[in-house]
Amino acid sequence: MEQVLIGRLKSVQFGEVQCHRNIVILPMLADDGTFQYRTLGEGLASGDVSITEVSKAGSVPELMATNRGKLPVLLLDGEELVGAKQNRVLNTSILLRELSETRVPVSCTERGRWSYVSNSFAESGNVMAHKVRVSKLMSVSDSLQELGSPRSDQVHVWHDIALLHHMAGCDSTTSAIDDVFRARQSDLQRALESFRCVQRQVGLFVFVESDPVGFDLLSLSSAYSKVHPKLVRSYAIESLIRQRPTAPTPPAHDVVGLAASFLGEILTTKEDQFPSVGYGVDCRYQANSLAGSALVHANEVIHAAFFRVDAGRESPAGGMVSPRIRCQYRRHGQS
Repeated sequence: MEQVLIGRLKSVQFGEVQCHRNIVILPMLADDGTFQYRTLGEGLASGDVSITEVSKAGSVPELMATNRGKLPVLLLDGEELVGAKQNRVLNTSILLRELSETRVPVSCTERGRWSYVSNSFAESGNVMAHKVRVSKLMSVSDSLQELGSPRSDQVHVWHDIALLHHMAGCDSTTSAIDDVFRARQSDLQRALESFRCVQRQVGLFVFVESDPVGFDLLSLSSAYSKVHPKLVRSYAIESLIRQRPTAPTPPAHDVVGLAASFLGEILTTKEDQFPSVGYGVDCRYQANSLAGSALVHANEVIHAAFFRVDAGRESPAGGMVSPRIRCQYRRHGQS
């Protein structure tokens, strides 16, 4: 395993337990790295970054990211972009080079639209819902292994988003995942008020009903504070949709122990490395009950995300994508 990742995980400390309904978050605290970059939101707000279709005709699995700034820009795995011909999410974390144009791999999160509403993309303010993101991460890891390309199983992504809409009872004319987040905005805002970013926080470790589900970890606290609301919403949305009752707050030593055990499991997983389309190396990890990725550059873990996974790659509502649909994707899905 990448020694840089081992060192980073061992350096993490945990902040005070935060709770909302049946969700528990442990802030992950650590010293900042030295390699400097900006977030996607900062790049878009300054005008230094623009993201567009690759051409007038467009291509579902790719977008063009232009960075006119003098600092690299971090695009997070699962971060959503809205506009242009169709909403998309990033397939993997990418550190855009300064003064560059880069084709970036994406997945569609809005199946019912293929027409321009704007020339370029904007932030939706969301990272893809946690379980849909886990499924996508695993299919991207498979594609890297099989094809050397960070493509997702697009039919599976659409299937999972459709199940999320069904669970939420959400109407959407274009089957956009953004509409689910919009429909639950008041619930998500209450969650954000309970899960506030704290000093030295570089990540969050999340539990649902006392079970560890995963974490995201960045190298800079300043960057993490910008994406903290997106990540909280990503982990919270499915639990809020299910409207499970509020759970008793578990003892702090219990959740810290479970989190430490989870990190220990990661240290034993097999690692595969692939070139990133921007700076750094895209490291991938899969085990029987874990899946994750880490973007490593300049001897630092720029972003890492690891998740507990269920056997059989269940979709958000517990249903499996049929073998027929998966076979159909393999034949036609990567247009």
